[in-house]
Amino acid sequence: MLEPVLLEGPTVRLEPLHPRHADDLARAAGDGDVWRKWTTRIPAPDEVPAEIEARLAAQAAGRIVAWAVVTGGRAVGMTTYWAVDEGNRRLEIGATWLGASAQGTGTNAEAKLLLLTRAFEVLGCIAVEFRTHWHNRQSREAIERLGAKLDGVLRNHSIGREGTLRDTVVYSIIASEWPTVRLGLLERLRARHQ
Repeated sequence: MLEPVLLEGPTVRLEPLHPRHADDLARAAGDGDVWRKWTTRIPAPDEVPAEIEARLAAQAAGRIVAWAVVTGGRAVGMTTYWAVDEGNRRLEIGATWLGASAQGTGTNAEAKLLLLTRAFEVLGCIAVEFRTHWHNRQSREAIERLGAKLDGVLRNHSIGREGTLRDTVVYSIIASEWPTVRLGLLERLRARHQ
């Protein structure tokens, strides 16, 4: 589950995260100033190298698998297999962000299709989880468009950068739902590319 592998779709490549992605990812974090959103934990452009280093250290410790989201030959964001639980065959797709110009383009849907296909069809996951901030409507709507179902809300789950308390919304897709979710994602992508 923790092997960093290249995942490729028609327009999106998920490349194992590497320091060479730093310049592109710094530009992506500055694109639309997405790092300033208080409901997310996106690194500021000058913090990108340290964020890459932190994710690679967590990956080396066997806790996560991190990718750069690449489209048009440039890294436009990051995504991660998080909270990997091999014994229970489940994981979370999280710590995902895209620069503003990549949002709403189908990049996220294609990246999630790649990640979910690997999780369910290669790794044999029985459930894949997603978590986001209660107030991050954009993220919640994107997760719901994937076909994930609401599991619940963890109230006062964590403390944000500004000291605010975060209620974490938890969603999941289970293995029996994957065929339908997969078809829905393929249809969305097909409609976008016509």
